[in-house]
Amino acid sequence: MGQFVVCKVSELPPSSRRIVRVNGREIGVFNVKGAYYALRNLCPHQGAPLCLGELTGLAVSDEPGEIEWTRAGEILRCPWHGWEFDILNGRTIFKSKARVKTYDVRIEKETLERLIDGVESYPVTVENELVILEY
Repeated sequence: MGQFVVCKVSELPPSSRRIVRVNGREIGVFNVKGAYYALRNLCPHQGAPLCLGELTGLAVSDEPGEIEWTRAGEILRCPWHGWEFDILNGRTIFKSKARVKTYDVRIEKETLERLIDGVESYPVTVENELVILEY
């Protein structure tokens, strides 16, 4: 399992995303209300760049005429055909076995010396937090 530095936490505020290329794959990293999630940038339906889609939520209803907007910013809508995926787990919103590959993301305070393995460097401590993608 490898690691990939996405960016500083300050560069990925809530409700934002960043698409990175890791080992030839595009991966979208999302900040959803201060929690970080990563999805493959490939819709399983027809291969659209999923992570470029609209961030939305769910309209739920317990009875006719009563609609509640929930999970704002947690649902990703495919830009080609509107398929919707839960950013938190990669599953479709509708009943289907289709899902998007997810990746673990963590926040880590780190030194650049360890992150740039094999490159000549000088000991430098980074004060800002970094977003690290596990792949």
